[in-house]
Amino acid sequence: MSLYDDAVLVLKGYEDQTELRQAYLDHLADHPDGLWKACHAGHITASALVIDPEGGRVLLTLHKKLRMWLQMGGHCEPGDASLAGAALREATEESGVPGLTLLPGGPVRLDRHPIPPPCHCHFDVQYAVMAPPDATHAISDESLDVRWFGYDEVPDVADESVVQLLAATRARLTT
Repeated sequence: MSLYDDAVLVLKGYEDQTELRQAYLDHLADHPDGLWKACHAGHITASALVIDPEGGRVLLTLHKKLRMWLQMGGHCEPGDASLAGAALREATEESGVPGLTLLPGGPVRLDRHPIPPPCHCHFDVQYAVMAPPDATHAISDESLDVRWFGYDEVPDVADESVVQLLAATRARLTT
């Protein structure tokens, strides 16, 4: 199965955010290259919130270009077999944490946001990944810093999209 086919199946199976989900599907239908950075009309990205539920904390990256505390994530690459795999790859690369595991149940949220040129829009498919106990992290080339934040600290450092991703992740953990 191609990454495109996986993305369509994942999005069709995602049951929340109905209007936004349809916008993602419409984008892919209109743009067969809509998974790739080269698609200047916008493209699908994959991200993951690194979470330590036992410690009540999340690992965020201070993005080098945007200078904002965000979840790990980025562009799909030709070697990615699935959106979930792309999100896990990005989380591992940007956090430096080995042994991350995807939270079951598929994407946690969708978040569409504008990006300065040459990109125009990211259609982000957001997952959550569990960090192993006593995980150690490292700063990647794409980050200025990587740091653990308690759940209650996230609204003070991150934007609303990260706050909503954390809330959706915590809700998924309790179901």
